[in-house]
Amino acid sequence: MHNILMEIISKKKEDLKLLNRDQIHEKAVKLKDRKGASLRECLLKSSSIGVISEIKKASPSKGNLNLDLNVEETAKLYEESGALGVSVLTEERYFKGSYNDLEKARKVLTVPILNKDFFVDKIQIDLCKIYGGDVILLILKALTQEEAKEMLEYAHYMNLEVLMEVHDEEELFRAKELKPDIIGVNNRNLETFNVALDTTIGLSKYMEEGELIISESGIKTREDVEKLKSHGIKGILVGETFVTSRNLKETFKELKL
Repeated sequence: MHNILMEIISKKKEDLKLLNRDQIHEKAVKLKDRKGASLRECLLKSSSIGVISEIKKASPSKGNLNLDLNVEETAKLYEESGALGVSVLTEERYFKGSYNDLEKARKVLTVPILNKDFFVDKIQIDLCKIYGGDVILLILKALTQEEAKEMLEYAHYMNLEVLMEVHDEEELFRAKELKPDIIGVNNRNLETFNVALDTTIGLSKYMEEGELIISESGIKTREDVEKLKSHGIKGILVGETFVTSRNLKETFKELKL
């Protein structure tokens, strides 16, 4: 099957070549000491399973989900409904997101914002800082160990947290070695886009004290959340279920345990 992840990464690298790197870096460094909200602390303090709701207009697997989505209104409704954090897609070609969306969300939110993108270059960390993100997503499948280490260290230097995404046992142990703020298990295979909730459950047994794990993708029902919570999962990242919901507050009630 065609490898969607590698295609996205390839296009991302092409797009990044067009940026004015010096100007962006200079602007970001001036904001370095500004500390944002800590998603890790919010998850650790929460007595219920923390819901990180996602602003997601489209995806390669499902196509357009909600191209007319109003970022400010949706972000505010997420926070009012009890979201512990909000994830904002900034990938343009395949997910129809933008840094403009991140900036809009920051203006109306007090909860931590996860900048969800395909991070392969430090310039993206600078952009996250400039537009108001608090946490970056590092997908280990897209990075060598050395690249992931450099990106994590630079994010921390810029006072940003790191959610490191894994898909299998090998990647989990790579993440544990790097000690990110949060480990996210993506239940979606990024090569085939098939989803299996048991991916998180299978990997959760390897987590040790002080390590924080959340589950991503394919979480649709209360039963899904109950299953994850029973295995010590501290948070869930939910996108499609929310952006396609006809009654967001009711969907939140369904998934918040």
